[in-house]
Amino acid sequence: LESDDTGNRLRFQLELEFVQCLANPNYLNFLAQRGYFKDKAFVNYLKYLLYWKEPEYAKYLKYPQCLHMLELLQYEHFRKELVNAQCAKFIDEQQILHWQHYSRKRMRLQQALAEQQQQNSTSVK
Repeated sequence: LESDDTGNRLRFQLELEFVQCLANPNYLNFLAQRGYFKDKAFVNYLKYLLYWKEPEYAKYLKYPQCLHMLELLQYEHFRKELVNAQCAKFIDEQQILHWQHYSRKRMRLQQALAEQQQQNSTSVK
């Protein structure tokens, strides 16, 4: 029973690490160029990994964009396009733009919240 627990923990860790690697478009390009996406067993494994979208598993992810990539990897056309380095570069650039926009938007929201709290505290006095 204890070895089953250890095996399950190891499997969880390995799958968690692999799923998060899918957030890296250069890694996806690497897999595509080596033919992994043509292997039916590997494609089935990617389908199996969709359980990571469930909240009880997704909460462990540090790079949630990997779930979007995992979803896109379910489509043959997307898997075929990843062979092209330009495709991986484009995805990488789009991720950077998204993070920049998200960071700026989050900063503005935090500033607005701080200003609102300051106004509330001065109006109470």
